[in-house]
Amino acid sequence: MKTTLVMNAMAAPLVQSHLPDWVEPRFFNTTEELLDLAPHAEIGWFDLYQPGKMAEAIGKATKLKWLNSVYAGVDFFPLDLLRERGVVLTNGVGINAITIAEYVVMAMLTVAKGYREVVRAQDRHEWLMDSPGKVELSGSRALILGYGAIGQLVEKRLAGFDVEVVKVRRSGGEGTLTPDQWREQLGTFDWVILSVPATPETDHMIGAAELAAMKPEATLINIARGSVIDQDALIKALQAGRPGQAFLDVTTPEPLPADHPLWSLPNAHVSMHLSGRAQTKMFQRSVTRFLENLGRFHRGDRLEPQVDLSLGY
Repeated sequence: MKTTLVMNAMAAPLVQSHLPDWVEPRFFNTTEELLDLAPHAEIGWFDLYQPGKMAEAIGKATKLKWLNSVYAGVDFFPLDLLRERGVVLTNGVGINAITIAEYVVMAMLTVAKGYREVVRAQDRHEWLMDSPGKVELSGSRALILGYGAIGQLVEKRLAGFDVEVVKVRRSGGEGTLTPDQWREQLGTFDWVILSVPATPETDHMIGAAELAAMKPEATLINIARGSVIDQDALIKALQAGRPGQAFLDVTTPEPLPADHPLWSLPNAHVSMHLSGRAQTKMFQRSVTRFLENLGRFHRGDRLEPQVDLSLGY
């Protein structure tokens, strides 16, 4: 008896020739095809750019045993339904960690050297006689909130710039703060980097009080989810000049409306959720991991990385 796999046809060239003979693949090209095929899926890879339609397909997939996704954040998945049905969910945590960590470094250098103003000067064909940014990363202090795959790679890269990195971990330890300690030390950091998962616990974890506690010249970098920041409070804080800068790869909503004030704030950098897409190896890494998990699934071994459906990450 074969196991039915339903997945996006975009990945078919990378997957099809490597599938074992116990798998019957069914590939979809459109959302409508996915919705038609979902009820037959025992293994699913339903990724779409439309979270609502993906959730609808999951709802129809009553035979589903394992759902795979390239997305690291699973806040828009019907986690309660998956838990109720006993479905195992594997996500894309770590798949894009390298490029996102590189994006964090780019963000820091962009702010430190005022590089946005350099680009604008080039557009104006204007030769600048002085640098618009004079900050050196060396000797600065960075707080990393969310010490998963991305946070660990950020720390590794910042070591080469002689940045002192402090991370937040429940277990504590050297060079770390616990969840009940970091807020009281916010004013000691030049960079506050958010890479936490989107959960009820992290919703609006950066609000008016946290923003007011930051250094006036500090930079807030968000490569997590827009929901982890109280965005209205952030706009007011940036208008008041505290923190000095915000580099936002994620916002609420996405896409950001054309008339949204974040576009026009001189100390807000909006990078349009591009950090994870600034690379070419996402699907290759995802397919490699998926094929390894197929073997585990067939043997009855634990799939990795597996989402805790109660915690949401």
